[in-house]
Amino acid sequence: MQAYLLVFLGAGLGGCLRHTVNLFAARLLGTNFPWGTFLINISGSLVMGLLAGFLAFRAGANWTQHARLFLLTGVLGGYTTFSAYSLDSALLYERGEFGMLAAYAVGSVVLALAGVFGGLAVARTLS
Repeated sequence: MQAYLLVFLGAGLGGCLRHTVNLFAARLLGTNFPWGTFLINISGSLVMGLLAGFLAFRAGANWTQHARLFLLTGVLGGYTTFSAYSLDSALLYERGEFGMLAAYAVGSVVLALAGVFGGLAVARTLS
């Protein structure tokens, strides 16, 4: 139960941070391009790489699974799921599973877009 609470709290913080970045990006850069989401995906992926690398290569036993759940799954998961997608892609690459990497990377984007367009089409027909 404690693990769920840590993820819940971290995701709330990450979601608030995402909202803040979206607001600032819209004010500073305008809304003609999804700058907020663009910056969130890039910065979230960078932080995911930094934290995952630090926790894997430097932190050792000093960091608990609870810290990983709070920071990586919670905060970064609430901030952007693109960071998890990027880390999963990097891990497939590092394991040399290039076919699975291509299927995952391309399949995730194509099927996610198909899902959005499909959902929009269903919503239009029901309204």
